[in-house]
Amino acid sequence: MKQLRVQRFLRQGQQCWCSLLGAITFYTCIPIPASWGSEFHNISRWAPLVGLVIGGILSIIDAGLEPLGLPSLTRSALIVVSWIALTGGLHLDGAMDTSDGLGVGDPKRRLEVMADSHSGAFGVMAAVAVLLLKTAALSDIVTYRWLALMTAAGWGRWGQVVAIAFYPYLKPTGKGAFHKKFIRVPQDILWGGFLLLGVCGLPWFLVGNSRISLVMISGGSAIAFFTGVWFYRQLGGHTGDTYGAVVEWTEAFFLCLLTSILL
Repeated sequence: MKQLRVQRFLRQGQQCWCSLLGAITFYTCIPIPASWGSEFHNISRWAPLVGLVIGGILSIIDAGLEPLGLPSLTRSALIVVSWIALTGGLHLDGAMDTSDGLGVGDPKRRLEVMADSHSGAFGVMAAVAVLLLKTAALSDIVTYRWLALMTAAGWGRWGQVVAIAFYPYLKPTGKGAFHKKFIRVPQDILWGGFLLLGVCGLPWFLVGNSRISLVMISGGSAIAFFTGVWFYRQLGGHTGDTYGAVVEWTEAFFLCLLTSILL
């Protein structure tokens, strides 16, 4: 009996590991060898953790650029460009397609326009707006830049998990369809939320600065949640494109919020 329990534990651990590798492969451009056995079922549960990893990598790049004496704006622009490269523009592409769809006056044609691979004027404007907001906000953040990058990417992907869990998927197929199929409620929402609570609580536990932690927790969760709500009300549900839009706009608005406390 004990041996069977050990084998089951090891099998579950291997499944979790392969699922995490699948999440990294899907959500980033980090090369994961195929021989490692990536699994793509229920990878959305790892999205907040992947966001923290992305933010951590960006923080390392930011720390490496700082000794070069680059102006804050230039360094921030390089970080935002690295952000796009690290994710392969996956979420930014979704934000652009979503904006093109919402720019159509006829609600019945919105999904059709979103499925078009060609970017329209509304999509380009949305991309410019997101990138400008991120770059400007990040250039104004002086302290805890590493924490800002990690929590912004984390809350953005937690918002995606919430959107997957709570709202109907509007297309029979697509990149986001399998997310809805395998989502677990409330486990996937809670575990990602608790993970981000711990990371956001670091200023409180390390230096006793409860204000930063409370703003990050309350602001991040609220922005992530209500961004998903807004897209749901516009379309009556979500698609893979709107999942990406939730990530991008949550990241941008959250960084803007942090400019008021991380001066």
